[in-house]
Amino acid sequence: MNEFIQGLPKVELHLHIEGTLEPELMFELAERNNIVIPFASPQAVRDAYQFHNLQSFLDIYYQGANVLITEQDFFDLTWAYLLRCKQDNVLHTEIFFDPQTHTERGIAFDTVIGGITRALEQANTQLGITSQLIMCFLRHLDEDDAFKTLALAMPYKDKIIAVGLDSSELGHPPEKFARVFRAAKEAGFLTVSHAGEEGPAQNIHDTIELLGVSRIDHGVRCVEDKALVQQLAESRMPLTVCPLSNIKLKVFDTMRQHNIVELLEAGLCVTINSDDPAYFGGYMTDNFVAVANAHPLTPAQLAQFTLNAIEASFIDSARKEALTRQVNSYMSRCLVG
Repeated sequence: MNEFIQGLPKVELHLHIEGTLEPELMFELAERNNIVIPFASPQAVRDAYQFHNLQSFLDIYYQGANVLITEQDFFDLTWAYLLRCKQDNVLHTEIFFDPQTHTERGIAFDTVIGGITRALEQANTQLGITSQLIMCFLRHLDEDDAFKTLALAMPYKDKIIAVGLDSSELGHPPEKFARVFRAAKEAGFLTVSHAGEEGPAQNIHDTIELLGVSRIDHGVRCVEDKALVQQLAESRMPLTVCPLSNIKLKVFDTMRQHNIVELLEAGLCVTINSDDPAYFGGYMTDNFVAVANAHPLTPAQLAQFTLNAIEASFIDSARKEALTRQVNSYMSRCLVG
C-alpha cells in the first residue's frame, strides 16, 4: 500500500508555508540574517517539538518565523516545500501564508508575497506543479488589524485567490471576523477558515453561516453534531483535514482514533493535508501512509481523498478534469498491474 500511496497523484489544500520551515533551513537563514535563535542545533529544534495543544505549537512556530527577513528567504522556504511536493507527487497545492506574522516584525507585505509567488511560478514552469495562494488573518489579533492586512492585499488580487482564518481558535469565534470576511468577499476574494479543531462543532456552523466560506479547514469536531455531519455531506462542504497534525496537537490520542475514515465513509468531501509538516513530522505521503496504516482502506478510498481535493480546489474546470484523468489513469494502471 505504501508504494501505491507514493505514486498516487495528490492535491494539498491545507498547508501553512511558514510551517514548512525545517530546522536546517531555520539555522541557515538565522546565520544569513544574523538572527539569534535559542537552539544549539537543528536536532535541538526538533527536540523542542513536543506540543500539548495548539498554543504550545504556535509559541515556537512564531519564534521560528523570526528568521524570515528577505524576499530570498521566503523564496527559499517556499521552494524547499515545492521540491518536497515533487517528491510526494503533489500536482497542485493551495498555500496559506500569514502576513501579519511578518508585517508586525517590520517585514514589508511585498517582500513576503514576492518571494512566495516567485517560487510558485518557478514550480509551475520547472516542476509542473500548479498552485494558488491564500492569505490568512491571525484570529488572536483584532478586527482592525485584519482590515489593515486586507487593505495591504488589495494590490495583489491577481496573486491571492482567497482569504482564510487561522491561529488560536479558542476565544476567537468566527463572528469576530464576520465584517472583514464580508469585505473580502465584496472585493472578490474566496474565503476559507479553520474551525472545529480546538473549537466545538458550533464553530463550524457559525463559520459557514457568518463567514460564507467555501471550505472548512480541519472540521473534525463536526461529529459532535449529527445534523451538521449530514449537512456537510449533502452540501459537499470540503473539510481539509490534517491527520498527523491532529495527533501531534492532541486532537486525537492515536491515529486509530482519528475520525477521517468515518467522515469519508459518511460521504463528506474530506481531504488529507499536512498543515505544518516541519513541526508535525510529515508531508503529504507521510499523512496518507499514517492514515492507511491505522485504518483498513482500499486503494479506491485513498484515491477518493485526492478526488475530493480536486473537487474542493480553487482551480478551473479544465485543470480539475486534467487532474482527475491523472488519478483515474493511475488507478487503472494499478488495477491492471
